[in-house]
Amino acid sequence: MLYSSALVFACVNAIATAYSFEPLKHLAGIAPYYEPEDPPLDPKPAQGCNVTRSTYLVRHAAIYANDFDYEEYIEPFTDKLKNTTVDWQRTGPLRFLSTWKTPISEEELEDLTKIGQLESYKLGVDVSLRYPGLKKPNKVWASTAERTQLSASSFIDGLSRSNETQRIDVPESKAEGADSLTPYKGCPKYSSSYGSEQSSQYQEKYTKPIIERFQNLAPSFNFTEDDIVGMQQLCGYETVIRGSSPFCDLDVFSPNEWLDFEYMNDIQYFYNAGYANPISGVLGFPWLNASAGLLLADETQQDIYVSFTHRELPPAVITAMGLFNNSAYSGTNNPNATMPLKTQNYNRAWKSSRILPFLSNIALERMTCESYGFEAGDYVRVLVNNNPHQLLQCDDGPGVSCSIEQFRKWVGARGEMFGGFTEKCQPEYTNSTNVLTIYEK
Repeated sequence: MLYSSALVFACVNAIATAYSFEPLKHLAGIAPYYEPEDPPLDPKPAQGCNVTRSTYLVRHAAIYANDFDYEEYIEPFTDKLKNTTVDWQRTGPLRFLSTWKTPISEEELEDLTKIGQLESYKLGVDVSLRYPGLKKPNKVWASTAERTQLSASSFIDGLSRSNETQRIDVPESKAEGADSLTPYKGCPKYSSSYGSEQSSQYQEKYTKPIIERFQNLAPSFNFTEDDIVGMQQLCGYETVIRGSSPFCDLDVFSPNEWLDFEYMNDIQYFYNAGYANPISGVLGFPWLNASAGLLLADETQQDIYVSFTHRELPPAVITAMGLFNNSAYSGTNNPNATMPLKTQNYNRAWKSSRILPFLSNIALERMTCESYGFEAGDYVRVLVNNNPHQLLQCDDGPGVSCSIEQFRKWVGARGEMFGGFTEKCQPEYTNSTNVLTIYEK
């Protein structure tokens, strides 16, 4: 059989270009918002189902830089860049540093970028289009940081042209207990430093060959582990400020090195607000429980409930719900063993780039269904960044949903595991509460 040269060329070219890699999808908590389609389930309600109510927890949109990232990694690197003489034009993939200028100033730290405002607006549009039959909410809630407030306001602008939706600011006070969108601030058993010791072990391992490679290109710069992390962080932050970044070029960092950066951050979040921290589910359960109450109620004041918070709460809620669990279905319950500190678990479910990119959102939907093969009735399902996810032991409905009665039992079981905020956090203030009541006020 004879094959045309054009066909042979097309086949060879297809094979040669089959592998592609996008660093922006592996930047953990500084990944620009994206919908990973993992698992690759249709985000639309299953056949015969219509959404009648929904609740959303949303992380704020893209910012210029987190203050810790800036002070610990980015600023030391950019200061060294200004104060060290290197002929960058002779450094191959790093030659762009001869003219590159930082897009971040101290005055803009933690501020929402224009891209962040646009993404928040678009999420509002998307939610409006997703639920054409539901009433626009009268209230949207936001914790009292400027970046969460502006994210909520931009979302409201996209949600409706009218001025009928009000932003409700929820104090970020330590004394609010569980009745807050930042419950970790009122929990002495939680520390923002958790995970740093564990992630630093992997940081040391993966940055060593990169440092040697860069030192060979620019011997006088004296690259450090923190320089490498700062450069990789700039890929994300510069992209959400300027629209692109030379630090994202795969000639600077290889795909494997981006996967290493992601895994280092996965370890950090796993031990900070994930399964390796016993208090994580306790911090996440109040929002889950309050949302369940809204979905299970016969009537509510709104059809759509949306709340804006910071990066710490979504992974805690994910943990309370049992999602992205490396040890699910394994027959064991030792999640720590699934995140080794000296080598990478490429098959892990816990990937922070998919859990908490900028504008990450967790949605719970109540649906009325008349679907083939299932009893007619009400069901609940969960979506993370517009991807449906299966709740462990709560998946008896169409399209990985859960019957309303099974969902009620499932929430009760999660409460037995993670309820009791005051007892488990042991705050020193006296007016602590175990429940989130902001939606009732």
